[in-house]
Amino acid sequence: MDLLIIAVVIIAGVVLLAQFAKNRKPEAPTQASNKPPDQVDRSEFVRPEAPWLAVVWTSETCNSCADIVPKVQVLDSADVAVEVIPFLANRERHQRYKIDTVPTVLLADAEGVVQKAFVGPVSATDLWAAMAELREPGSTPPPEAHTRV
Repeated sequence: MDLLIIAVVIIAGVVLLAQFAKNRKPEAPTQASNKPPDQVDRSEFVRPEAPWLAVVWTSETCNSCADIVPKVQVLDSADVAVEVIPFLANRERHQRYKIDTVPTVLLADAEGVVQKAFVGPVSATDLWAAMAELREPGSTPPPEAHTRV
């Protein structure tokens, strides 16, 4: 009888230990969301009075960022304010807008509503066409016009 009690206690202990181990899974690693913000506060960026804002979030260690900065800077005009926000110099702005992937390019209107965003590398053609289409809807051909038959 004593052996039976000891066996039951051991089995109960093993079951409890297994249940504890099962519930004690490690937390999943944090993943980048890659989701750009939907809205920005235009007063925090250069030339808030400009009708459009093109902002590129970068990092000093990012090769794609070095490639995209000149593509965005070409958009700078009376109607389009351009700002480059490098991570090390503007860490708090990256965190506030939850920018966790660079390069990220935002094209925002006068109210700060992000109308178009690119996460990762983007071609100059796609970037410039997006800005042209935002400024003057219908100014760029539809995607199907580019397909060959």
